[in-house]
Amino acid sequence: MNYSFNSRVRYSETGEDGRLTLPGILNYFQDCCTFHAESIGLGGDVLKARNRAWVLSSWQVVVDEYAKMGTEIKIMTVPYEFKGFMGMRNFVIEDTEGKKLAWANSNWTHLDISMGLPARLTPADTDNYVLGEKMEMDYVPRKIKLPEDMIAQEAFTVQKHHLDTNHHVNNCQYVCMAEDFLPESFKIYQMRAEYKMQAKLGDVICPKVKTETDKVVVSLDNIEGKAYAIVEFLKKEGDI
Repeated sequence: MNYSFNSRVRYSETGEDGRLTLPGILNYFQDCCTFHAESIGLGGDVLKARNRAWVLSSWQVVVDEYAKMGTEIKIMTVPYEFKGFMGMRNFVIEDTEGKKLAWANSNWTHLDISMGLPARLTPADTDNYVLGEKMEMDYVPRKIKLPEDMIAQEAFTVQKHHLDTNHHVNNCQYVCMAEDFLPESFKIYQMRAEYKMQAKLGDVICPKVKTETDKVVVSLDNIEGKAYAIVEFLKKEGDI
């Protein structure tokens, strides 16, 4: 079943062009599923009391239009499948005329907090959700293949502002980190992110990047070369 809320694009959510940024879109999607969970009695505090959490495993986000500041929008989500310890959701942002501005697929892992390991779903975890139909979109693989000849970039340390309530780097923060390596004129049409490990306060992130004409891949690694997250950006075909 769809869950939705309405909003208006705030100045604080826009970039230099006066339009909603990709991180702004991701935050709306994340807020939407958080509100949904709260509305059915399975919010963060309830999960924490049961030593459980939902952790994002991957994004596929497509942006057809970045909404201007002040635009009234509707943000929707629908969970469409539970399997083992995984949950799958779609998201959409529409304007007041029903035009789809952005949409996404996401995969989430149900985690045992104390063990840091996936926890198999039970009826107590899923029965309050009403599953909907999987949205029609051009789905791509969850895993991102790293290109050859990636170029290492300057390392940096995880700061307090990168963290969320689970005390590790928030999924949107990885995308913000990766965006810093985009060419100046690169307009993102599709973003994929694959989350592999949790980075915490004080961890060192060692980025490596491969830039092509229409694609940029960023791997955010630890000091041993293992990826915390891999992010792929695509331009829309025909964009300059």
